[in-house]
Amino acid sequence: MTDLARYQDALTIQRVLHTARTIAIVGLSNNELRASYFIGYYLKRHGYRVIPVNPRESEILGETSYASLLDVPVPVDVVNVFRAPDALPGIAREAVEINAGALWCQFGVINEEGARIAEDGGLTVVMDRCVKIEHARYVGRMHWLGFNTQRITSVRAGLQ
Repeated sequence: MTDLARYQDALTIQRVLHTARTIAIVGLSNNELRASYFIGYYLKRHGYRVIPVNPRESEILGETSYASLLDVPVPVDVVNVFRAPDALPGIAREAVEINAGALWCQFGVINEEGARIAEDGGLTVVMDRCVKIEHARYVGRMHWLGFNTQRITSVRAGLQ
């Protein structure tokens, strides 16, 4: 059983979010109804460079999509994973090979072997946490729909 608490440290999460500029999303979908698409959109909106890694797509969110992390032509700060847990060891090996700074595994993407590979390769690991939720908690402002409205008030629009 994985001791998830060691991969969910608040200070580590904040450091990763504050220092990252480029996030490669492995398993980013072109389907607007998928969580990965919404999170990619959110991250772009908040100033991150989002790089799709999905061999079935050529472009997602206006960005070139790559078949694997090894094909990404720029340095990657965070590898965010939206894949089944059994795919994590291979993704972790690629993340180490490209010298990514961190391996971030979304909710339910839990694989001790993948975490060990990433840690042994010098990567910071965050596991079973949503990058969007953590960003909103520590960096952005959380709106009841999950968007930053750029408005500070205790009253919802239309209810005044």
